Amino acid sequence: MLRQIIHIDEEKCNGCGICANACHEGAIEMVNGKAKLVRENFCDGFGDCLPACPTGAITFEEREAPAYDEAAVKKSLAEKESKQSEDSKMIENNVCVKPVSRLMQWPCQIKLLPTRAPYFDGAKLLIAADCTAYAYANMHEDFMKGKVTLVGCPKLDGVDYTDKLTEIIKNNDIKGVTLVRMEVPCCGGMQRAMENAIKNSGKFIPWQVVVVSCDGDLLE
Repeated sequence: MLRQIIHIDEEKCNGCGICANACHEGAIEMVNGKAKLVRENFCDGFGDCLPACPTGAITFEEREAPAYDEAAVKKSLAEKESKQSEDSKMIENNVCVKPVSRLMQWPCQIKLLPTRAPYFDGAKLLIAADCTAYAYANMHEDFMKGKVTLVGCPKLDGVDYTDKLTEIIKNNDIKGVTLVRMEVPCCGGMQRAMENAIKNSGKFIPWQVVVVSCDGDLLE
């Protein structure tokens, strides 16, 4: 049938994944780092995903497409909720299940992140040195959950992140900042950049620094 449906411009898509989260029907998924309309019959044509796209990669088009299948959408959502409920019960009973990624956006490298994006609005930031994710085993649940994650290494990248972090904090409604760094001296550059960025932004927002030892322990 001829109907209104979304179109995703792959060249404009930056792989942030916001549209996939905004699509309540599950019509969009991330495939090889790009958003794809994988279930045309799940797309209701209302476009909840359009305002979520920071690059304008999503538009409406009128073309031949399967009719919106509300029954199939409800069935899929019910199955997903059931699976999440089962996983939660297994976690409560200390049964090993597949770990859940808490990464809320893409990209996550400081050098690649835009200074303005919808996912920054009202967000809490996690600024993390690259090595912390490998040294501290429970990084996703203890620090990444519920936060927009920014990762980098000032030594390897050879840059001062101060200006980039200042623009992100100044241009968006940031509610708080957590910095997770290693105990090694080279991570001092990450902490100085974060502290200077908050100062330069002219905003008063809560922040904290967490230090991880080379053995993977949290230091006081």
